[in-house]
Amino acid sequence: MTSNKDRAIVVSALKHAAPYIRLFKGKVFVLKAGGEIFADKAQTTALMEQVGILHQVGIRVVLIHGGGPQSTELATALGIESTFIDGRRVTDGASLDVAAMVLNGQINTRVLAACRDLQIPAVGISGIDAGLIRAHRRPPVLRDDGTPVDYGFVGDIDSVDADIVVKQLDSGLMPVISPLSCDESGNILNINADTVAAAIAIELKAEKLILTIAAPGILEDVDDPQSLISYIDRAALAKLKAEGKLADGMLPKAAAIDAALANGVSRVHIISFKVADSLLLEVFTNEGTGTLVVSDIDALTSAEQGGELS
Repeated sequence: MTSNKDRAIVVSALKHAAPYIRLFKGKVFVLKAGGEIFADKAQTTALMEQVGILHQVGIRVVLIHGGGPQSTELATALGIESTFIDGRRVTDGASLDVAAMVLNGQINTRVLAACRDLQIPAVGISGIDAGLIRAHRRPPVLRDDGTPVDYGFVGDIDSVDADIVVKQLDSGLMPVISPLSCDESGNILNINADTVAAAIAIELKAEKLILTIAAPGILEDVDDPQSLISYIDRAALAKLKAEGKLADGMLPKAAAIDAALANGVSRVHIISFKVADSLLLEVFTNEGTGTLVVSDIDALTSAEQGGELS
């Protein structure tokens, strides 16, 4: 039997969440979840339960997933070496085959299966489907030290056809998107999932872009989990990068965050999947759990800085 105290907690929580539900109902949230989450069934279920609640209260969720750890694991099992430069994977022919198997096969299917269990009406697609993401192979680039790098079959995005995603959302479906794409000749390309999430958020004019990571959020000191930065703007994020305070894996995320904010997405959240119910807490409470990034700190509301949402 539920005690009076427990009932009071439930009622209080619902009352507290109501203003946020009114605020975000019908809005688009783009959520990017890395492959590390989906390596564990319990973590997968915990995240998708939260996504299901967002869907049920009328928030239009688009999920973009990665698959880095699984790709590395399968490549190792097949005797294929994985190479990373500045946090980005170098994709040769063999690595591309691995990425296709993992992203479109293992991860996308696993997420959809979790959605079926939770009765979330999800549909799985990739950037290749119906020309959702049009891309070209990235030419060799120069690193900051002048060293040329060829990332192989890695794509740079030319355009995103948002109508494909909007049609699914308008049908009450939740798109689950793999970040693979191809060029106009049909050559498959691997694109960083953070980059894809930012590009889709921009085209959908999303209310929020949410990135889930293992760390608590953006840290002042990468070796100190207690140095969480609660909110930060583009200029301060650029300063952290210039000072070398962002870990390699955070570099593509920082680039995606900056691109999203520069092109109309007003709020980017970085949360940890290791914190229980971090997605719900970030969306439905003032305090949140991770880091909120905006174009300018002055754009933050009093509620986002710790005040009450009326």
